[in-house]
Amino acid sequence: MRLRNVEAGDIEAYVRMRCDEAMMAELGGPLPREKVEARLRKDIELAAADSAWIKVIVPDGAEDGGAAGTIVLWQDEEGGAAVTEIGWMVLPEYQGRGLAKAAVRELLDAAAEDGRWGEVHANPGVTNGPSNGICRALGFRLLGERDLDFADRMLRTNHWVVTPGEHTGSGTE
Repeated sequence: MRLRNVEAGDIEAYVRMRCDEAMMAELGGPLPREKVEARLRKDIELAAADSAWIKVIVPDGAEDGGAAGTIVLWQDEEGGAAVTEIGWMVLPEYQGRGLAKAAVRELLDAAAEDGRWGEVHANPGVTNGPSNGICRALGFRLLGERDLDFADRMLRTNHWVVTPGEHTGSGTE
């Protein structure tokens, strides 16, 4: 598995992840394609400016650099303070292979080396067993449940936090 910056050719993977009812079940339901296309353009700009890390998860053997999913590290504002967040999505045919866990570990390792991100927060839905399991396995601390606005939708999430460099786990399931 490797990570690469998002690019314009990733539109179909973005659409498959964000416009699909099953993929978006934990995130309030599918988004309209126009919103997803606009999101991809913005993500490409943010990645190029290095103000957010927006990576495509490429499985071993994918010669064409094809996407198995995405992982993102970005800063947002919460209560007047900058907060670093991480989030990931993996397409159904690649789920259960440990790719998301390996990608989270790799991005946290890079964040520890980079030094600018501080504590990293993750907010998977309370019923998202696989993502909560990744947080638990990699040494995130559960701060509790909370309601969180995502794409103008209120979600009930588990609020996890980890300091890069202090995470654990082997990167495989």
